[in-house]
Amino acid sequence: MSTGTKEAGEAAESAIPELVIISGMSGAGRSTAAKCLEDLGWFVVDNLPPALIPTMVELGARSQGNVARIAVVVDVRGRRFFDNLRESLADLDAKQVTRRIVFLESSDEALVRRFESVRRPHPLQGDGRITDGIAAERDLLRELRGDADLVIDTSSLNVHELRAKMDAQFAGDEEPELRATVMSFGFKYGLPVDADLVVDMRFLPNPHWVPELRPFTGLNEEVSNYVFNQPGAKEFLDRYTELLQLIASGYRREGKRYVTIAVGCTGGKHRSVATTEKLAARLASEGVETVVVHRDMGRE
Repeated sequence: MSTGTKEAGEAAESAIPELVIISGMSGAGRSTAAKCLEDLGWFVVDNLPPALIPTMVELGARSQGNVARIAVVVDVRGRRFFDNLRESLADLDAKQVTRRIVFLESSDEALVRRFESVRRPHPLQGDGRITDGIAAERDLLRELRGDADLVIDTSSLNVHELRAKMDAQFAGDEEPELRATVMSFGFKYGLPVDADLVVDMRFLPNPHWVPELRPFTGLNEEVSNYVFNQPGAKEFLDRYTELLQLIASGYRREGKRYVTIAVGCTGGKHRSVATTEKLAARLASEGVETVVVHRDMGRE
């Protein structure tokens, strides 16, 4: 290896990842903020002891660029470990690590309402009231809040609005990515429980009743041609693809990053399989990351 090539390889191997530390009040939306970064491609670690943050960054630097952005959720669940955060931040600054602190804030009234709605105690309330735990946590986090690069008050925000704020800060100029699973299934085996959208292809003639097509599946070219030569089949595919474009835009605005589209026919063998393949290809051609699943194919 030449000197230049070796130096380039070492530089790529030791590239320091970008770091975001997510902290703030319990119940203010830390998990939602972390999930948003995860959906944007960040490597997210929840409840990591602060003393291990520099080690996490070093491991990322050795990943040859595979871990370029790390988000760490730090909160008072770490209890005694939380005291190490100041030392870890100083260590990161000495190593010139690009890091940002995102602090999630909320009013006492909003936090009390959220804890009561889920019927869970505040992690610091002990034998006291929820408000006692909130007060203790505010005191512990006061200094960190002062050091934060971004403070988001979620008192009046819903989950979608918080995700929109995180997207605005971290998604850059790119629109958040949508990932789709397109799944064929047979109605006689039941609806997929994780389906967001369900398509019923039983309005088309069933290739099962064509003797020469019956043994094959919708992956077969002859079966697919038979399905899409039926009146209304191509028009349905065109119009449903247009509808999905509209739905996808709305999903992105509402912070939904994953969608499962279930395409059904009687047995999940012919019509649904052929349509799933065509629909997935359309979505993929428009830049949607798409996974194809044929749930019931082969069950007969």
